[in-house]
Amino acid sequence: MSDIGARLDRIHSVGGCLMRAAYAGFAALYLLGCAAAGIGHAPILGMVFIAAVANAAAVSGRRFLLWAAAAGALSAFGTLYFGTAVRPELAAPSLFAEIGGLLIVLARVVWKAHRDRLVPLAVLLGAAVLATPLRWSLIAAALFTAPLGITVAVALGVGLYLRALDARRARSLAAARRDERLELARDLHDFVAHHVTGIVVQAQAARFTAQSGAAQTQEQLDRMLGEIEKAGTEALTSMRRMVGLLRDAQNVNAPDGEALPSGGAGTRPVGGLAQLEELVEGFAHPPAALTLEPGLGTLPPEVAASAHRVVQEALTNVRKHAADAASVRVSLARVGGDVEVAVRDDGRGRGGRRLPSGGFGLTGLAERVGALGGRLHAGPRPEGGWEVVARLPVPDG
Repeated sequence: MSDIGARLDRIHSVGGCLMRAAYAGFAALYLLGCAAAGIGHAPILGMVFIAAVANAAAVSGRRFLLWAAAAGALSAFGTLYFGTAVRPELAAPSLFAEIGGLLIVLARVVWKAHRDRLVPLAVLLGAAVLATPLRWSLIAAALFTAPLGITVAVALGVGLYLRALDARRARSLAAARRDERLELARDLHDFVAHHVTGIVVQAQAARFTAQSGAAQTQEQLDRMLGEIEKAGTEALTSMRRMVGLLRDAQNVNAPDGEALPSGGAGTRPVGGLAQLEELVEGFAHPPAALTLEPGLGTLPPEVAASAHRVVQEALTNVRKHAADAASVRVSLARVGGDVEVAVRDDGRGRGGRRLPSGGFGLTGLAERVGALGGRLHAGPRPEGGWEVVARLPVPDG
C-alpha cells in the first residue's frame, strides 16, 4: 500500500473512533438523566437498561454482530413483557434513545454483515423497532408504526448505500490489480522470451562450433556455458519475482470485474530506460527533465520496466492534477542496493484543470513495486508540490 493510502486509512479510523466516542458520551448523559428521572419506577428503569444495551451495540467494535443480536432480542422481549405484564407510563424518554440506537445498529448490520447473517439480523432489528408502540396499546401501535416504518426504511437505505459503495470500491481495486497483473504477465512473457532466446542462440553457437570441428579451449567453453547459465538464472529470477504477484492468494477469488481494454492484444514494447527517455522528452506541459545517475549500471528488465511504469503514472497524474506546475524533475539513482525512481513537481493544485481519474493508478503501482520487494511513497513535498518516489531493489549479480 502506498504511504498516502495508509495515512488516509489512519485518518478514517481515528475519525470513526472520535464519532463513536462523541455519540457514546451523549447517549450516556441522556440515559443517566432518564434513569435519574425514573428512580422508583421499575418499568422506566428497565427501558433505560434496554436503551443502554442498544446504544452500546451502536458504538461496539469487536463482536458487533453479537451485540446487534442481543440488542434486537432484548428490545423485542422487552416489548413483549411490557405489553402483556406491565403497562409503562407514556412518558418514557429513553425510548427515543433505544429506537435511535437500534436504527444505527440496523444500518451498520446492513452495511457490514455477511450475507448469511444480514437478513435475519435486519428482520429482528426492524421488527424490534416497529413493535415498540405495542408496549402501550394497539392504538399507539396504529398511530406510530407507520412513522417508525419510514425510519426503518431510511436506516436500511443508508446501510445498503454504504454497502454498495464498499462493493464498488472493492471491484475497482480488484480491477486495477487485475489490469496491473495483465501488464506484468505480458512483461513476463517478454522478459523470459528475451533470456530464453539468448540461451538458444548460445546453445546453437556451441553446437555449430562443435560440428565444424574447430577446437575450443577450456576458457572459451567455460565462457559460453557461463553465459548460458547466467541467462537461465536471470530468466528464472524474473519469472519468480513477477509471478509472485500474479499468484497473490488473497485475491484469487476477488470479483475482478471487467478489465480495462489495452491498446492491443498483440506484442508491445517493454518499458525500459530508452523508452523512459522518450517518455520524459515527450512530456512538454509542463516541461520535464530526466536525470540518470552515471553509475546506474544495467538494470534487470523487470526493474527497468517498473521504473518506466512509475514515471508514466506519475507524469499522468501531474498532467491531470498539477496544471499549474512550472517544471517536473524525474530522476533515477542508486541508493544502497536499490534504485530510487523519483518524480517531483512544483505544482500547487491551482491550475483549474481537473481531468477525470479512476483513483487507482497508485494502487496498481504499489502492487507492482511491492511484487519486486520495493516501497512506494506518494505525497506532498514540504517545500510545495507533489512527489512519487519508488525504491526498487536490484538483485546482486
